[in-house]
Amino acid sequence: MTVERRTQPLERFWPYAEHPEQPTPEELAALDPDLHAALFGPRNLPFSVTVAFGPFAGDNYHRALAMARQSAEYVEIGTGEALRHRARFFSNQALALRDLFELVAPVATTEVLIDDRPVPYARELWLPLLWFLLLR
Repeated sequence: MTVERRTQPLERFWPYAEHPEQPTPEELAALDPDLHAALFGPRNLPFSVTVAFGPFAGDNYHRALAMARQSAEYVEIGTGEALRHRARFFSNQALALRDLFELVAPVATTEVLIDDRPVPYARELWLPLLWFLLLR
C-alpha cells in the first residue's frame, strides 16, 4: 500500500536579518566606553558630561529637546517608549548643561554620565562641583 503526499514541503531558508557593514552612529553612541576603546582605540575627547533623558509630558520637553540639539554631540537612540535623547557637553558649555539639567532633572528617566560612564553621585556631587568651578 502506497501513501500519496498531498502537500509538497516548501524550500525556504531561515529569514536572515540584514545588518549593515559598519555600525550606525546610534550603535556607536550606545557602546560602553571600554568596549569602544578596545575596538576602535581610545577616543581623544576632553572631559564631558552627558545628559540622557526620555520623552516626558509638558512644555519643557520641547525646550529640553531644543537645548539638547545645541549641545556638542546630540544623539537619539531607540524609538517609541524606548527613545532616549543623549546630549554631550564639554566644560566650556557648563551654563548650557545647567539650563538643560534644570528642565530634565525632575524626570525619573534622566541619567547623568561623566565621560560616558554612570558615576555614583553624578547628579548630587559632580554637577554642582562642575558648576561651582566653571560658573563662578
